[in-house]
Order: sequence, then C-alpha cells, then structure tokens
Amino acid sequence: MGILETVVLVLHLAVAVAICGFVLLQHGKGADMGAAFGSGSSGSVFGSAGSANFLSRTTAALATVFFVSSLGLTYLASSRSVPVGAVMEQKGLMDKLPADKIAPKAGDVPPLPAGSVVPPTEPAKAAPVLPAAPAGTKSGEVPK
Repeated sequence: MGILETVVLVLHLAVAVAICGFVLLQHGKGADMGAAFGSGSSGSVFGSAGSANFLSRTTAALATVFFVSSLGLTYLASSRSVPVGAVMEQKGLMDKLPADKIAPKAGDVPPLPAGSVVPPTEPAKAAPVLPAAPAGTKSGEVPK
C-alpha cells in the first residue's frame, strides 16, 4: 500500500469517527415538539426552519470530505499496477499441493495397455424396500 493511500485511509477513518460524533451531538427536531404546542415560540410543528448552526454545517463539510475520500480510495485501489504475468486469482488448498500427491480425477485415467482386461464394475445396489402399511389403514387418512 502506498503512502498516499495510507494517508487517505487514515483521513477517511478519522472523518467517519468525527461524523458519528457530530451527528450524536446535534439537537434532534423531535425535541422541539413540545415547543410547537404552546410551551415555546416555534412557528412550526417540526421546529424552526432557520439557518443551520455550527454542528450541522460541520457535519455537512465532514460528509463532503468523507465522500471525496471514498472516491479517492476507490481510484487508488483500482489504479494499482499488476506486474506482467502475475495471476490475480486465489488458489485453494488443492492448488498448493504438489502434483504427485493429488489423486487423479475421473477424466484423467490413463488408457489401459493393449491386451489388458477391464475389471468388472460393481453392480448398482437396489433401493431399500419399505414395509407395507398395516392392514385396515387408508393411505390418505389423517390419524385422530
């Protein structure tokens, strides 16, 4: 990870924490409901629609910085150069084993030498037989 990407990531996380703090510090509009019904001088049910205060303006500025840093991190992550010939796929556990320890797959069986006899395959097993219903019961009847 480059130094620029690290700086943008630290800024991004700091702004995210600051946004959480500023949102929690703000005074909600629901707290002004009592003022709308006679105990205050508010002109509307949901609070005054006046100018924004320091906390709301700071939250808006932090949200803008958060959005820009998100775009910056996306750009930095997508513009990483991959060396020529490098494979960017994840390998599983079986891909890391040496070739001599991996059992052959069904399609990888080598052909039999000429003149050899193919061993017989095991016959398919029959499905188990279920017991018959007791006499005097109807198959669609619900027990009581």
